[in-house]
Amino acid sequence: MHDSRLLLRSGLTLAAAAALPAALAGPSAAASGISVGATGSTVSVVTGACGGINGGGGTAALLGSGQANFTQGRQVALSGTAVSQSAAWSRVSPGTYTVVVVCSGGTTAGLQSVTVAPPPSPTISPTSRPAPSRGVTGGIGGAARDYGPLTLGVGAALVGAGVLAAGRVLRRRPKPYRL
Repeated sequence: MHDSRLLLRSGLTLAAAAALPAALAGPSAAASGISVGATGSTVSVVTGACGGINGGGGTAALLGSGQANFTQGRQVALSGTAVSQSAAWSRVSPGTYTVVVVCSGGTTAGLQSVTVAPPPSPTISPTSRPAPSRGVTGGIGGAARDYGPLTLGVGAALVGAGVLAAGRVLRRRPKPYRL
């Protein structure tokens, strides 16, 4: 009795875990049967709707904003296995496109829109200039710059004042703790 409840509970958990990716993908991806993505200037589509028992095959088209039907777009044959087929377009200009997948039997596997972003523009500051090459300067730290006698004198005076102040504080303490 206990084992059957545990088996039922684990079976429900597995069913919920299997349904989670489809639920998270949203209604458009689950209903269309295709998954479209854009990376840089490359658009790709993946589907499993055109495979199956009949073998598979089909065509995918990339439609621009002014193109209304499948034959006007850039067409690519699907490739892959009976489980998963894919197609890709390279050197796609920035803009919004619609991807349509038609299986070899003439049925539409789905359509989905995708946006290709423009490449990022390099930011160059007008005041930037390359650093001069002086070779390796390891180990010299702050000694690479000459500060002059005034800066060294002020630094020495500050160090001396700190030593005198520490000595005075230790001298004014009760007897067991003083120098």
